[in-house]
This record gives sequence, structure tokens and C-alpha cells, in this order.
Amino acid sequence: MPQSPAVTVEPPRVVLFLHSADYDRVHQGLAIGAAAAALGKQVELYFFWWALERLLDGRLGEPDFSPARPDVSDRFEAKGLPTAKELLAHLRASGQCLVVACTGSLAALGRDAASAGPHVDMVLGWAGILQRTAGVVDRFYL
Repeated sequence: MPQSPAVTVEPPRVVLFLHSADYDRVHQGLAIGAAAAALGKQVELYFFWWALERLLDGRLGEPDFSPARPDVSDRFEAKGLPTAKELLAHLRASGQCLVVACTGSLAALGRDAASAGPHVDMVLGWAGILQRTAGVVDRFYL
């Protein structure tokens, strides 16, 4: 009896589109990604506009919640919660994370692919992003 060709099954993916530079939104997106990686899922992080600017400027390490909510900042530090920078480092160390910068957002920010290079794994425009994420059920926009 002839054997069937081997079928390659890709692990499930979680896609996160990070647009806002609000620290709580970026942190939440990276926390979702860390949880997905812990469950064995591949994680793709797409950075746009202000979230991309925060990433490129290295502003993931210092929580800067709304000044109207000092209670959140105090609890965050007192509980020793990981920063967005630490969550991203954890994701990268997992080997299950791809970090992507949007070409249009880079241009809008006056940046180029070379400046993004040290911070991301890939630079794509919307056509490429839509191709890569087609069919992914677990998508989050923050």
C-alpha cells in the first residue's frame, strides 16, 4: 500500500497588532503573547505607529501609566510585575516569537528599515502582513 506524504502541521498562532503607545496597552499585548507562548503557540507581534515608536525608542522598560492613576503605578511596582521590556525579552527567549515593523508606520515616523533592524525580525507592508496573518483566528488589536 502506498504511503501518504507526510503532512506538516503548523503550531497555532496568535497575532497581536500593537498600535497605541499607551503603556497599559503595549504591556497587555505582550502579556497575551507571553501567555500564548507558554501554551506552545507561535506569537507574531506587529508594531504600528506609536507602539512602534515606543519600541524603537527603547521605552518598554519604564511603566508610565496615566498620571491620574498613581495607585496603578504603585501596585505595579510593589507586586514586582514584569515590565513590557521583560515580557518582550521573555517572548524572544522562547523562540516562538516574531517581531514585525510596518513599513508605512516607519515612514510616517520618519524612520527606515535600517533603524528598525536591531529591534525587529522583519519589516513588512500591509500586503505582506495580510498574507502572513490570513486565516489566523487568534488576532488581537491594541
